[in-house]
Amino acid sequence: MTLRKKFYPWAAALPKKLAVDIATLFGLGELKAPGTWGSAAGVLFYALIFSGVGSNTLWGVAQYLLLASFGAYLAVGICDAAERALGMRDPHKINLDEFVAINFCFIPVCSSGYSVYGLFLGFALFRFFDISKPLGINSLQSLEGGLGCVADDIAAAVLSCACLNFLAVFLPSIY
Repeated sequence: MTLRKKFYPWAAALPKKLAVDIATLFGLGELKAPGTWGSAAGVLFYALIFSGVGSNTLWGVAQYLLLASFGAYLAVGICDAAERALGMRDPHKINLDEFVAINFCFIPVCSSGYSVYGLFLGFALFRFFDISKPLGINSLQSLEGGLGCVADDIAAAVLSCACLNFLAVFLPSIY
C-alpha cells in the first residue's frame, strides 16, 4: 500500500484544477520566486491566525503544534495531488509547502508571539535554510509524493525555529 493510499486517500478525490490552485496559492506560484511569495504569505497567515494561539505554557505549545501539524498534513495530500496533476515532482510553482511549513519556524517556545522584527528574522532564516538545505534536509525531498514536497520545508522551518529561539537569548526584542 502506498503512502498516499494509507495516510491521505482523500487527496485522490480532489479535482486536479483545485489541487493545483491550492498548491500554487491561487496564482502566487506563478510569480517570480514562488517560494519566497509562499513564505511571505505564510508569515502573514501566522501573524493573523497563529500568533495568539500558542503561549509558553505546555498546552499552548501543544495546541500550536497540533494546528500547524494539521495544516502540514493537508498540504502533503494537496501537494501530492497537484504533483500528479502537473506530472512533475515538486515543481517550483507549488508553494503551499512553504506557506504551511513556515509556521513551524515560529513555535512559541519562549513567548506567545514574535515582534515584527522577529517575523522578518524568522522569514529570512527560513528562506536561507529552505534554499541552502543544509544538514541533509535536501535528502527529505526524495520521500514519496507530497511528503517529500513538504518535509524538507518543515525541516528548514524547525532549524530556523531553533536559531530564532537561540538568537532570542541575545536579541530579546524579537519577542
